[in-house]
Amino acid sequence: MLLPSHWHTTNLLLISTNLNILAVPFQLHKHLVKSFRSQSILFTTTLVLTILSCKEGGKWKGQAPIEVVETYTLPIQKQQIGTFDLGNGIFATNDFPGARLNGVVQSNDTLITALITSENTPINPSPWYAFKIWSETSQQMHLKITYQVGANHRYYPKLSYDGLNWAALDSSRYTKGEVLDIENNSRELPTSITMKLDLKPDTLWISAQELITSQHVKSWIDELAQLPYVSTTSIGESREKRSIHSLKIGNSDDKKMIMVISRQHPPEVTGYLAMKPFIEVISGDSELAEKFRSEFNTYVVPLANPDGVDNGHWRHSVGGIDLNRDWANFNQPETTAISEFLNERVAANNGKFYFGVDFHSTWEDIYYTSNPELKGNAPGLVPKVIEQSTRDIPGYEPNIRPGKIDGPRINSSSYFFHQFGAESLTFENGDDTPRELLKTKGKASAEKLMELLLEVDPSLL
Repeated sequence: MLLPSHWHTTNLLLISTNLNILAVPFQLHKHLVKSFRSQSILFTTTLVLTILSCKEGGKWKGQAPIEVVETYTLPIQKQQIGTFDLGNGIFATNDFPGARLNGVVQSNDTLITALITSENTPINPSPWYAFKIWSETSQQMHLKITYQVGANHRYYPKLSYDGLNWAALDSSRYTKGEVLDIENNSRELPTSITMKLDLKPDTLWISAQELITSQHVKSWIDELAQLPYVSTTSIGESREKRSIHSLKIGNSDDKKMIMVISRQHPPEVTGYLAMKPFIEVISGDSELAEKFRSEFNTYVVPLANPDGVDNGHWRHSVGGIDLNRDWANFNQPETTAISEFLNERVAANNGKFYFGVDFHSTWEDIYYTSNPELKGNAPGLVPKVIEQSTRDIPGYEPNIRPGKIDGPRINSSSYFFHQFGAESLTFENGDDTPRELLKTKGKASAEKLMELLLEVDPSLL
């Protein structure tokens, strides 16, 4: 993958997240190897369709159009959890929530090889990995990350010694393996990568992105819930019986509401990192936020796929399904719980949702909006929010991709619009977007949203 210039430096980019970290490997069962290989052509086709969304006029065209897929529950491959003795006093573990390490061996005196495989196939190319490694004595080793047939490396490695502060691996210690040869490929997608590491008794955390598990999200929720105008409730359970938590922010009567969700896809950490400041601004003590909360209630589901996150999945829920394709049939408990909760909110006081946003991550920043010909409860709101929230960011030009007027109604944004008339937005954030820029975008978007909704003619609300 081509990395932005801020990664390519001999200095480490420090990312403070104030988290307590948790993570996971397993051996690929022999009976699945044939299955993985037989589906590799389909997997690679999915990968090609995704990354061949080439640029025109300097702007990324975005992902390939979404397609209707079956969302009935499918089997997944669970990781073998444990601590692995690699020899020569070196150990690795995946025994913590959020980890993914499916196999690991010491290949020779200077090389450790790790295997990363997905929960099932076919699947979006978002190969998540996270594990811990240490050595009884200080020694330098190379660690090679490999993937199942048809998969390629995506996320630049992040390192931590405390699970709280993360740094991108120094580029001089990073080597790409064979790069996928695709015509017009604007991204370099190697089949493997190798890191040069200085191992020592201190545990080294290695992860695709900052680790943010259900425990971390719950801590953030509980902190916000200390505010007098914020409350939290469990609106349902995931397939593995984890609570799906919701926040209510505001003092209004539910006549006017907005909705926010995040982390339908486990690796999409940058989406969550933009969502947090968005919500914190709405929960803040500014005069604008206080006025907004007196008129609008905000409902938030910050972690829609807790099973996928804590199991270190690439994309899917424990039901083996992309939850963001299940907003028409509702075959999965997570989407069912959220949709039922939102419908209950509308029915309770004959209220309306005026805005709905789903935070995600992808290769680069992009905003997916409803088709402008479609008019919801606050026409024109979303384009104004995007334009006004980004115009003061130096050198930043928002990439906006409206949907088709007759597109499939299977993802969250289309559901928000067609079910509730909420002006909807899929707020996509780049994998490598600087973390301070994520905060800036999240904060500015919330401020402009509140201003614009409060300016709407009351007769239209």
